[in-house]
Amino acid sequence: MAEPLPHLGWPFFDDRHRALGAELSAWARAELADEPPHGHDDVGEATRALVRRLGDAGWLRLAVPAAHGGTFAALDVRALCLARETLARADALADFAFAMQGLGGGPIALFGDEALRARYLPPIAAGRAVAAFALSEEHAGSDVTSMTTTLRRDGDALVLDGEKTWISNAGVADHYVVFAREPGAGDKAFAAVVVDADAPGFAVTRRVDVTAPHPLGTIRFDGCRVPAAQRIGEPGRGLRVALGTLDVFRSTVGAAALGMARRALDEALAHARRRRVFGKPLAEWQLTQARLAEMALAVDASALLVYRAAWTRDAGAERVTREAAMAKLHATEAAQRVVDDAVQLLGGLGVRVGGVVERLYREVRALRIYEGTSEIQRLVIAGELLKATE
Repeated sequence: MAEPLPHLGWPFFDDRHRALGAELSAWARAELADEPPHGHDDVGEATRALVRRLGDAGWLRLAVPAAHGGTFAALDVRALCLARETLARADALADFAFAMQGLGGGPIALFGDEALRARYLPPIAAGRAVAAFALSEEHAGSDVTSMTTTLRRDGDALVLDGEKTWISNAGVADHYVVFAREPGAGDKAFAAVVVDADAPGFAVTRRVDVTAPHPLGTIRFDGCRVPAAQRIGEPGRGLRVALGTLDVFRSTVGAAALGMARRALDEALAHARRRRVFGKPLAEWQLTQARLAEMALAVDASALLVYRAAWTRDAGAERVTREAAMAKLHATEAAQRVVDDAVQLLGGLGVRVGGVVERLYREVRALRIYEGTSEIQRLVIAGELLKATE
């Protein structure tokens, strides 16, 4: 790989971030460079192992800052983005393992009470517990308000019924942050609750295999009982917990896409210098140079949008809905094009199973879908523009 994170000199960052970028890049080169490709059958075990390694190295503390003190004791979205960009550039499954610890711990860190934070966050940050975030349903993906999973109060317990699917870390996680409709609190009321993997009435019912191996699956609740103390936030306000968490973490999806795009550009540049075509290096042909220029432009534009969103949140903005949507939309769409350009430049080598670019081609695609599709991001951006000009 080329020298990592050339944008650390930008004014979005301070010395803490520059030190973090250098240290994490060195760790990723040393620890992840020879990471073997994972198949569908071993991806759960590999994810759990990566969570443990990331915890042992201290990197998960960036994703779960409320669990400890130190330099990044408060949530720092720039640090999250730097981590995801660096990890995704090296190994997409390592990025996934890191990101899900943040997303599964985020609702507890941002909206949970002190007892929930003390119980769940330290093991997540240490890599001793695997976290999950359970929002999507078969007929409630982009339209989360159509979810049918329900929660009701029964004495000192909360009882869940329903099904969630496309859940990352299904069957691997030690706990799940689950979102459900709460009819008892009103027609448009929702709940957020922590469900331990061994809770009575909880089951993982199906594994979902996708293009790039990830631990995904369907989970079911049949009268699943959890203590009322495991509710996150106020009754009926669970959707605020979900959307508030996604608002923080959405720009980090753009950062992961940025990392994959940088890796694709690295591979394309190296190949263009090595490969000789009609008597001279591929890099000396103008069509190649034009393609490389477009790839570099896409990468830098994505980085600017991602770190603008992250800096805006770190500077004190309560919500960065528009900025995060722009960052995710542009960075994921641009990364898809950059990876495809790399495949085209490598020719047959670009589609050879087991090659870096072929792997990136499969891994980058999902980023345009999860945590809000590109179509939803466009609607979000337009909605924010219209609100601002009323």
